[in-house]
Amino acid sequence: MSKTYNLFISHSWAYSDSYDRLLELLDTRSYFFYKNYSVPKNDPLHTRGTDKELHAAIKRQIAPCHCVLILAGVYSTYSKWINKEIAICAAEFGTKKPIIAIQPWGAAHTSQIVKENADAIVGWNTESIVKAIREVSV
Repeated sequence: MSKTYNLFISHSWAYSDSYDRLLELLDTRSYFFYKNYSVPKNDPLHTRGTDKELHAAIKRQIAPCHCVLILAGVYSTYSKWINKEIAICAAEFGTKKPIIAIQPWGAAHTSQIVKENADAIVGWNTESIVKAIREVSV
């Protein structure tokens, strides 16, 4: 029986089309099972919560995850929440949560901050993403 991977997919809601396309890639991959722990767009904390509440909610979502996927578009460099998610992964658990940086399809530039903190950097390719998840997951 195949393992089910608990994944937190970090992303900017301003660029949710990339997030949706990533889910499609994972959903259509045979013999790969995962549970998505990302903070949903319609979560009230996303729109009405304080920074402290959102930080706690993100930490709760990341806690059971085997790894964190970050869409490494340039916008990630300027997102305070993606930077906080990186910090949560690095320092707020007994064992560091591995990060996989996914370079967007056709992107000429990617986030240096995300790549510097990643345990694996992959292109926009289903097999590369799944292989990295299997290799770095805790």
